Amino acid sequence: MQFEQTIGDSVEFSGIGLHSGAPVHLRLLPAPGGAGILFRRTDLDNFEIPAIGRNVAKVSYATSLMRQGVLISTTEHLLSALVGYGVDNVIVELDNLELPILDGSALPYIEAFQSVGLRMQRRRREYLRIRKTIEVHDSSKFIGVYPGEGYSVSYAIDFPSPIGKESFQLDLNTGAYASELAAARTFGFREDEQMLRDMGLIRGASEENAIVLTRQGVQNGPLRFPNEFVRHKILDLIGDLALAGKRIQGHVVAERAGHAMHTALVARLLQDRSAWELVHLPVMEQEMPIPSLLRPARLSA
Repeated sequence: MQFEQTIGDSVEFSGIGLHSGAPVHLRLLPAPGGAGILFRRTDLDNFEIPAIGRNVAKVSYATSLMRQGVLISTTEHLLSALVGYGVDNVIVELDNLELPILDGSALPYIEAFQSVGLRMQRRRREYLRIRKTIEVHDSSKFIGVYPGEGYSVSYAIDFPSPIGKESFQLDLNTGAYASELAAARTFGFREDEQMLRDMGLIRGASEENAIVLTRQGVQNGPLRFPNEFVRHKILDLIGDLALAGKRIQGHVVAERAGHAMHTALVARLLQDRSAWELVHLPVMEQEMPIPSLLRPARLSA
């Protein structure tokens, strides 16, 4: 895609935060070219936090942004949907500290984008082209980004039964995000529930917004994909890497990583200016198939 895009019209969501359990109303608004992804806390005098690496807060079970003490939590699913569907510029308004978990996936966002379409803008899209390898290691966990064409992601996980080992690879330039990743839901083990609640987490979790696992199997099946768990990890990764500020051109490989390692890779990448360059793709490289439900883009400022 040669030019930046924004959403064709505003869309709204209401729900509760996965960890806070607090009610929240979310509204996405079209934004001008070059605006990027800008979060706005309407309950705090429209305080704004750009979705960029320097605003990443402490990361554990979700990815949060913070500026001047103001927090916005659990941003990864929305950011993933925006990158996966090719939305460069949008204003994200919310009236509480955490985005709604909705059904635990990015599918509600994708369906909303499909309903209003995307608007092509006159500003040419810049890509963050990887020039050299950047890796982050933590014992048996690993994540790295490498030079390469397109934006491909390879992920491997190894969880206790009933998940076990899964792996999956996807190239975002195929336009397959909506069909192959968006519907993959977050998940957790029933045996960890009390520990997490004691930590002040998953207060809004339920069988309606997460896959619940026991040692015997999936408690609230069926799964949407046979390997839904690793697909959701890729969904999270794409959202976390959005904090690099530009769409990546390269190949990302992760093994048993998580939000902390995802954002550590973003920090390491942005600190090493020799590892990347900002580029406009030549015409022959930019074409990306448009998902069948995506409305034709309209040209605007």
